[in-house]
Amino acid sequence: MTGPRYTPLVESLPSTVPFVGPETQERARGRPFRARLGANESLFGPSPHAVAAMAAAAAEVSLYGDPEIHALRTAIAAHHGVAPDQVTVGEGVDGLLGNLVRLLVDEGAPVVTSEGAYPTFAFHVAGFGGRLHKVPYQGDHEDPEALAAEARRVGARIVYFANPDNPMGSHHPAASVRALIEALPEGTLLALDEAYVELAPEGTAPEIAPEDPRVIRFRTFSKAYGMAGLRVGYAIGARDLIRAFDKVRNHFGVGRIAQAGALAALEDRAWLAHVQAEVQAARAEIGRIAEGCGLTPLPSATNFVTIDCGRDGAFARAVLTELVARDIFVRMPFVAPHDRCIRVSCGRAEELRAFAEALPLALAAAG
Repeated sequence: MTGPRYTPLVESLPSTVPFVGPETQERARGRPFRARLGANESLFGPSPHAVAAMAAAAAEVSLYGDPEIHALRTAIAAHHGVAPDQVTVGEGVDGLLGNLVRLLVDEGAPVVTSEGAYPTFAFHVAGFGGRLHKVPYQGDHEDPEALAAEARRVGARIVYFANPDNPMGSHHPAASVRALIEALPEGTLLALDEAYVELAPEGTAPEIAPEDPRVIRFRTFSKAYGMAGLRVGYAIGARDLIRAFDKVRNHFGVGRIAQAGALAALEDRAWLAHVQAEVQAARAEIGRIAEGCGLTPLPSATNFVTIDCGRDGAFARAVLTELVARDIFVRMPFVAPHDRCIRVSCGRAEELRAFAEALPLALAAAG
């Protein structure tokens, strides 16, 4: 009796978990965290209107969701001034990135990203056998000029660029994004990840014609809209590319409750403004806490603050370990020199008080 016959590609890959969840850590530790400040979730919660819409939809959860996701796609299109057939919706940006890679990347195909950038995209590329080419950051920012130059050098199918950036929280102005688009070689697609853009300064998101075949832009309901547990993201792009997603997407992957909740969240602009104000205040408070301990908070255009611990990766990992030991869940960048930092999500007053109490103790214990 034999088991399944894996492909040679799958046989060659390690078992990869891009992020170890806080629940996994809590099970290993045998107790919960006091403050969950590591996953870049919105601790300010979703729109109450979205919660009510999901509760109402729960009564119909015996029914599949609309496989065309018509109402939500139409609302997203109106929100951005594009046509519904220029929008696709999927299981978070992660799921949509997987579909994009499946469409464009086969074994050996060159793909360009930044060393230390959001790892799930690289995970998808490896899973389809693509060849990753990575360029270093320029300081604490992704380097658009280096990305474009590497794309020209290798003939990249895709360039992945997040603006604002995770894990550093930095951002580029719209003009830099437009310059990157213009510098791409023929046949290269820019995957522009704008998961945090609702929390960024005015002028971060460029005007891009949706039919521009060089770009697909990704947005999510997981960050500013506070619905990470739903897994709803969307992409805006040229009609031909958006139609191609129908060849590979999971047509029932966005359930009935998720569609109702995301639609109500999109319509509640007052709640979005409330969360934006809360994030701005929390970023300032995290900065004060860091500076009070002699650390340097980096400027942030996201719902987290990356804190420079002032030494090397070993020291930052020790600080993180000591925070976790004090029941504070945080994360950190994983590539030098950015691993000199820890990354702290914006939270409510009680979570930030717990962080403020634990940080000086963690620093002392780390040496």
